[in-house]
Amino acid sequence: MEPSRPSDHYDSRPPSTSVAQPALGVRGWMRFAWRQLTSMRTALLLLLMLSVAAIPGSLVPQRSADPNGVVQFERSNPEAFAILDALQVFDTYTSVWFSAIYLLLFISLIGCIIPRARHHWRALRSRPPGTPGRLSRMVGFTERVAPRSTVETELESAHALLRRRRYRVERYGDSLSAERGYWRETGNLVFHAALVGVLATVGFAGGFGYNGQRVIVEGQAFTNQLTSFDSFSPGRFFDESSLDPYSIRLEEFVPEYQPDPTTGFPQALDFTAYVTVVEDGETDSRQIKVNEPIDIDGATAYLLGNGFAPWITVYAPDGSPVFSQPVPFLPQDSNLTSLGIVKVPDGLDQQLGMRGFFYPSAVQLESGALSSVYPEPDRPVLTFNAYVGDLGLNEGVPRNVYALNTDGLTQITGGDTDAPPIVLGLGQTAELPDELGSVEFTSLPRFASIEVHHDPTQVGVLVSTILVVLGLLVSLFVPRRRLWVVATADGDAVRLQYAGLARGEDPQLERAVAEFAHAHGGESGVARRDRRGGGAGRS
Repeated sequence: MEPSRPSDHYDSRPPSTSVAQPALGVRGWMRFAWRQLTSMRTALLLLLMLSVAAIPGSLVPQRSADPNGVVQFERSNPEAFAILDALQVFDTYTSVWFSAIYLLLFISLIGCIIPRARHHWRALRSRPPGTPGRLSRMVGFTERVAPRSTVETELESAHALLRRRRYRVERYGDSLSAERGYWRETGNLVFHAALVGVLATVGFAGGFGYNGQRVIVEGQAFTNQLTSFDSFSPGRFFDESSLDPYSIRLEEFVPEYQPDPTTGFPQALDFTAYVTVVEDGETDSRQIKVNEPIDIDGATAYLLGNGFAPWITVYAPDGSPVFSQPVPFLPQDSNLTSLGIVKVPDGLDQQLGMRGFFYPSAVQLESGALSSVYPEPDRPVLTFNAYVGDLGLNEGVPRNVYALNTDGLTQITGGDTDAPPIVLGLGQTAELPDELGSVEFTSLPRFASIEVHHDPTQVGVLVSTILVVLGLLVSLFVPRRRLWVVATADGDAVRLQYAGLARGEDPQLERAVAEFAHAHGGESGVARRDRRGGGAGRS
């Protein structure tokens, strides 16, 4: 029978099921949150979240790149637009949620890199670790005997051989400790630092870039200044004074088509805009194609679209021209059936607005409607519905030149009016109702839509991307390993022991130890025992 125990003995109390944990406090929780944020697991998760968060930017138009597309989306889907706009989907890359992920990823990567860089720097300056007491437990353990030799001789030859194989070598008594593969961690750090470089370049340097679009009609020129663009999307740090002075004149636009042998429909082969560029006082003739932009003073000019810009002249009743200029008509289909708007605010008794369609190769359908059967202008026809009234151009509010708000206007041709639509062939003139004037289809130049893109991030992103790839390759294919050599005198011979240890996965380590032992021993070594351990000791 066991002797009685004091009442306060720990065995006399029921065991506690709860574990008492120390209180972290504010500093403890902050340190815990920082460690979680700066862990590699969190960085990878944030990188995945950033990729997913960027998807809406490719699914819906963005205000910074396609403001007209956003307006069209609002007209087509007003209810969905209100919800998506509240979620900042049309400003994906500047939204609060995308910016938050971006900044957290930036902080996480920096928090990962700095302590690892300090640790790696200390490791580069430190001595290789001491030789283990029991090499037989290490990977690739091998023994051999060097007859008629000395410990010093064997260690000196092993030291020289290890140095030739780019090991850092340190002697501890009658043994050598060698280590190599520091490039692995260096590559890992370069990889993560380059990722930070990509984020910093895109996030900061991208603010100095801009995108601008301009429709240029044949024979007309565009000057690189803010007021010359039809639409302009600057970066957050953009300065108007950074626009370099140059001009682009569209001399000719040449498309190439051929009929599709299976369907018979026209198929576009190529588009070429022949332009004259005036840059730094020098004139140069160039070509812009769909996939062949041109570089001008650090900016890149792309060919985005093309179409026709019928030259329309509107005459007053006395025959004097009150409007005479090419009007770009926006293509609506592959045969370049195009829609255009003409606004004449002055010179007539009333302001005149006309909504028209252009048919490059017009044919009349059985219903009486017109259609274009080919994108080349072999039978060009213009049709107009005309309106009179206040066009709203004197209210100081910007108006879309490609849209006509007919609210408050009176239709005078086409539709439900008594007057038929205005139909004009090239060079023809038609009278407007009520002796308002006349309209002439004067000529048919083409237009090209040019986008000027200035991206100061290209060089930085390119360099960072190259470093990302190089760092990743080095970290994947450079092994980090340690190797030891122990020499023990055995009469007039020397007993040698070899073994290794990998930092991480290194399936070639055992082979590397064997090859080194063979190279060190050469043909003069008489093997007394050759035992290779399969130990999986890894740190």
